[in-house]
Amino acid sequence: MQRITVTIEPALLDEIDAYMSQSGATNRSEALRDLVRHALAAKQPPREKSECVGIVSYALDPTVRDLGRRVPQSRHERHDRTVAAMSVPLDHAAAVEVAVMRGTVEDVSTYANSLFLERGIRHGQLSLIPVKAEMEFHDHGDGKPHSHSHLRVQESF
Repeated sequence: MQRITVTIEPALLDEIDAYMSQSGATNRSEALRDLVRHALAAKQPPREKSECVGIVSYALDPTVRDLGRRVPQSRHERHDRTVAAMSVPLDHAAAVEVAVMRGTVEDVSTYANSLFLERGIRHGQLSLIPVKAEMEFHDHGDGKPHSHSHLRVQESF
């Protein structure tokens, strides 16, 4: 790593120190690196064809137009891109659901946005994590090496 010198006004330094405490950073350098990474990632829009893992979260009213059946069916239709899904009932007419999807930014975003437009879906959020699939050849302790892919988290899209 390279060392740099930065001059910061006291009020901003107080905010950085507060962020450091809140985030669990052990020093100002860690806090600043984290803040800069987040700021740069926010400025760089993901490319449509980039690979990603998307976390789709929303509140669902399963009594609305058979939504409680149709939403899981929509994930089943994308079984090759659905990594995991969880539904947490809150009461008789609401659940919080989280689905982890993989694919291109375009595919995951299209799925999430179509879901968020459904009547009975509220508070929809999509978080995208840039990944790259890599093939590896190794064993998992059973003595039989084989090849398979791993998703590697990338710094940016």
